[in-house]
Amino acid sequence: MIAVLQRAKRAAVRVEGAVTGEIGKGLLVLLGVAEGDSEKEAEMLAAKVLRCRIFEDENGKMNRSVTDVSGGVLVVSNFTLLANYRRGNRPDFMGAAAPARANELYTYFTALVRREVDEVGTGVFGAEMEVELVGDGPVTIVMNTDVLKQSKKES
Repeated sequence: MIAVLQRAKRAAVRVEGAVTGEIGKGLLVLLGVAEGDSEKEAEMLAAKVLRCRIFEDENGKMNRSVTDVSGGVLVVSNFTLLANYRRGNRPDFMGAAAPARANELYTYFTALVRREVDEVGTGVFGAEMEVELVGDGPVTIVMNTDVLKQSKKES
């Protein structure tokens, strides 16, 4: 699983002009599900996203998580995060999970986030979406469960 976290002043997602999810201060999470991902990866990634300290404390240091600041989380599925761009100029997405499985894990990831965050918005899985972001910083973090698993082995 891959997630791109963007610290937001506000963010929204629209499908056919209708808002399907929006947040105020918090995180926009673009989520890509890879072939072979499981609930384990969703749990690992959700925990890391919710505890990532990228919000400023009273001293101006990035020392608080989205839960510490009572922020919202907008989760948007994005299979293009799994793009393979090594050969040629047209990326392939063969590393992305099949749509049915990806939707299950996207839904599961979002449910995990809802357990700890009051304001959670989503896009519509598989839909053409307009994503709107007023960034804060900008602060953008890319997380990959392969890297998280490797870190656990090394510690």
